[in-house]
Amino acid sequence: MRVTRTGHFTFRSGLIRLVGTRLFTINLLSILGVLSRCRGGHIARYANTIANKEEALNLFSLNGRVALVTGAGRGIGRGIAEGLAGHGATVVCAARTRSQLDEAVETITARDGIAVAIEMDMSDLASVRSAVDETIERFGQIDILVNNAGMNIREPIEDVTEDHYDQIMAVNLKGLYFLSQEVFVHMKSRKKGKVINIGSLTTGISLHSVSVYTATKGAVGQLTKAQALEMGPHNIQSNAICPGFILTPLTEKLWSDPTLQEWGNRRTPAGRLGVPGDLVGTAVYLASSASDFVTGQEIYVDGGFMAGESWPIPPPK
Repeated sequence: MRVTRTGHFTFRSGLIRLVGTRLFTINLLSILGVLSRCRGGHIARYANTIANKEEALNLFSLNGRVALVTGAGRGIGRGIAEGLAGHGATVVCAARTRSQLDEAVETITARDGIAVAIEMDMSDLASVRSAVDETIERFGQIDILVNNAGMNIREPIEDVTEDHYDQIMAVNLKGLYFLSQEVFVHMKSRKKGKVINIGSLTTGISLHSVSVYTATKGAVGQLTKAQALEMGPHNIQSNAICPGFILTPLTEKLWSDPTLQEWGNRRTPAGRLGVPGDLVGTAVYLASSASDFVTGQEIYVDGGFMAGESWPIPPPK
């Protein structure tokens, strides 16, 4: 592609080239929303720019959309469910424990949001399909799927039993896969949708004593890309949020160890551990129209953990 003095675009050899004597600075914001279509070797361009503040905010609005969030009774799932509801989505909170679901729904409705609870066991495919059917029966649509439910058992490789292996795989991968399949069929018929898979730091790296969990989260990253390829032609985007170390009721005991907490704070460039609310902005973005051209991505919300490691010695003076 080349940019001429007159600002027209042409393609050559698949490379991006700037030609002529004038230096062109292209501001990303100035071309946001400019869509191009190639016809007969020419490019037809038309502007779809943001005219005002209201239109900019509407990009992130979830009004009129229905979100199914798994593992929504506590922790990351609950935080995301509350965040989506706060931006206008009707949220179906799905999990195994009814009491936790009721608390989540009560919190959302107390803030003038709309939410309902559906009991669902990710390791039981009949339960998974029933939850999808019930959601569609009640609301007529599923616009957003958040695959958050997951489990982990910390143990070294030599201690992993077949039962533990099957439990983790059933929830973290098999259940996620077939829930996505069910929802995809529905979204495909409506020609739009958003799938948000919750990965982990172990989507990109490994951590000690969580080998099976690591295998499932690595698979979630690859599945996200596969979903993007097959769902994309139907105007459905699939992306993964990969959280860093997040303080939740499930991880509270682990991070209560002073040595581990000190390491986590020091190892994370942000200088602290995360909380579920840190994931809300990314979830809303991926659930909204603002991310319509974003798919197949793994987005690490980790306080900079994946950026690298600092030197263990003081910087030079």
